[in-house]
Amino acid sequence: MSDPVWAIAIHGGAGPAHKSDYSDETKHMRNVIEDAKQALIAGESAINVIQTAVRSLEESGHHIAGRGSSPNKDGKWELDAAIMDGVTREAGAVGALRGFKSPIDCARTVLAESPHLFLVGKGATRFLKKRKLERVQNPSRYYKPAIDLPIETGALQHGTVGAVALDSDGRLAAATSTGGLLNKQPGRIGDTPLIGAGTWADERVAVSCTGQGEYFIRCAAAADLSARIRYKKSDLTDAAACVLEDISYLGGQGGLIAIDRLGRVTMPFNTISMKRAFATWRGDLEVKVF
Repeated sequence: MSDPVWAIAIHGGAGPAHKSDYSDETKHMRNVIEDAKQALIAGESAINVIQTAVRSLEESGHHIAGRGSSPNKDGKWELDAAIMDGVTREAGAVGALRGFKSPIDCARTVLAESPHLFLVGKGATRFLKKRKLERVQNPSRYYKPAIDLPIETGALQHGTVGAVALDSDGRLAAATSTGGLLNKQPGRIGDTPLIGAGTWADERVAVSCTGQGEYFIRCAAAADLSARIRYKKSDLTDAAACVLEDISYLGGQGGLIAIDRLGRVTMPFNTISMKRAFATWRGDLEVKVF
């Protein structure tokens, strides 16, 4: 009997290289991917595995997501996240969220307990504060921005974390979380929580995107990747490359991670770096930045 097919991929954002030594980030990502690997081997569901992986990336403070997020122009932290179950296409998303430690846990709560798919701002806060979710009591002390660089005029400096997985029962799932653009306008929401733009999972593929969200929205990037597989019969690598080519054509930068129903993995990007890692049932395990 052959071994059950499973695969997991994670990312910590695509963009310029802000430093030369990423050893702390890669060490943590290796731990995350190892834990996810063991969970999938044990038969855990894809959606639970990716939620745990993204929560760990949020908590680490190594990325522009969760604890590592930066404040907006008003000095407030507004975070976005989404999670999607490829089996049912049920999803949960939050945008411009304030005061919760794990946006991905909030997104999963929306999926599980709300009749609506996407909640933002004060409405999201009212809904979520009735649930048992960890709160941030003192934002200026809790958040430790992973990047704190001068903002160039017109530059879209960004960061995101995400995970995609295929479990041994053939279920796909995707999750993405972000602090958004550095120094962003209050109320700005990027592609991360927009189902079909920054996050997507169905019976064919699971996708999590990272980069300049406005361009990923304009390309409906994550859902387009699945559509290319469905209608053009493209393989995973070609479909992902074409999506990224479309984003590049518009002048956008970023990357994505994707896994298909056969356990194939692709992680393309058009930036200098993308923190990324993957593991599969074949014994593959890689963690890379450049």
